[in-house]
Amino acid sequence: MKALYHAIREAIHEGNLLHGEKMPSTRELAATYQISRGTVNQVYDMLTSQGYLHSQHGRGTFVAYQSEFNKEENTTQYSTQHLSAWGNRIEQLVQTTPQRHTQSTVTRLTSEALIDFSKYQPDLTKFPYDEWNNRLYAEVRHREHYSNTTYATVDSLGEPKLREAIAAYLRRMRGIQVDSNQIAVTAGSMQAIALLTQLIADPGDHVVTESPCYVGISQAVLATGAKLIEANLDGQGIVPQDWDARMLFVTPSRQFPTGEMLSLERRRTLLDWAHRHDALIVEDDYDSEFRYRGMHVEPLKTLDKDGRVIYIGSFTKTLPFEVRLGYVVLPPSLSDTFRKAQALYEPRPVNLLEQRALAAFMTSGQYERHLRRMNRLYSRKFHLLLKLLKQELSTWFDWVENEAGLHVFGWWKGDSSSYYTFRTLARTEGVIFSEVSTSTALSKKHGIYLSFAHLSDPELKEGVLRLRNATRSHV
Repeated sequence: MKALYHAIREAIHEGNLLHGEKMPSTRELAATYQISRGTVNQVYDMLTSQGYLHSQHGRGTFVAYQSEFNKEENTTQYSTQHLSAWGNRIEQLVQTTPQRHTQSTVTRLTSEALIDFSKYQPDLTKFPYDEWNNRLYAEVRHREHYSNTTYATVDSLGEPKLREAIAAYLRRMRGIQVDSNQIAVTAGSMQAIALLTQLIADPGDHVVTESPCYVGISQAVLATGAKLIEANLDGQGIVPQDWDARMLFVTPSRQFPTGEMLSLERRRTLLDWAHRHDALIVEDDYDSEFRYRGMHVEPLKTLDKDGRVIYIGSFTKTLPFEVRLGYVVLPPSLSDTFRKAQALYEPRPVNLLEQRALAAFMTSGQYERHLRRMNRLYSRKFHLLLKLLKQELSTWFDWVENEAGLHVFGWWKGDSSSYYTFRTLARTEGVIFSEVSTSTALSKKHGIYLSFAHLSDPELKEGVLRLRNATRSHV
């Protein structure tokens, strides 16, 4: 009942259900979701009492609430505030950022009805909450024994024990020879990306990104006033060029979102480019923890002998949602500057209790045991999904071969018109996925990526079945 209530209320707030729009009958909605008609009546009654819906005898139930998204007139006048050049760039980015796809009909509102491949999140049903909570509660209990200055004097770069644990993990698992003094703990990888871009790129400078790439990277670059150079991919990752640029963002171990891996020769070419142009490379190793066959690929950072590579990692895919922690490995020449910039935004370390709990979680070996368990689980889901996709959808997609990460990527084989038809029919079937597109002089290329970690085996099978139905409807 709660899921249906919140889904309808959210749809009204977001403007997906418009003022005056007629709602499905209680009988129709109950049949759609295989729930009791009494449950639907309760939800409608709750929404009516709160002013979201109203009923008309003999006609049905209608949306009564008029959200800000669909008001035809707004008589309130607000003064225009002056923004800096940076503020104006941020405002433009907010206006042009595509929103996540939502369903326009109530028949696809609840989470039970959707197969959502766009959620890039871990399977938290298998997270060792008891072990994690014991570590977190221990920090809470010990808090009263800390002096008042203990928290105030922790460096803005983060809890020293966590930085030491991360350094040890990177040396052992990723082959990166790093000292804890080179590590800064951040509130997720995006904070590191945005702050690094501000520190390195001036307005008018050129910054290279992969095309396609993570949208947060391109937004961070554009917000500084720098200009994007979107580098091509060719099936083996980014294609090196002699760019006239200050900075390069790259995902060499597993390109996001295609999953392509960069060759050793190209890695050396990128390092040579950075040396010749006095540039910096930001390596985003966004889901390196999960690999399902063969050895882990060594990061670009392991080849860096000249202090040109900044390495970014995150715990987003391995810890609960509320624990927003990432880290960045900095060249010695940039460590002090980054610390000062981070202190400007966060004078005290972020999520310090969680940082200390995570440090204990890692040094005890529990974190790596958790990773091994999840790797086995995700490996099974990955191979199941890839098998289903190849069986049912290879006529329409070229699926990129890879053995790592938490999503599967495929390029659409048809033209733009056929892709848009497929996408519309997939939404009608109740499937959401993430998508990218790249343009050439001759055509536009479309790709989708399907995140699987949070979905059960039956949901994976049902999702692929619905996608296949969308292609058959198109044919």
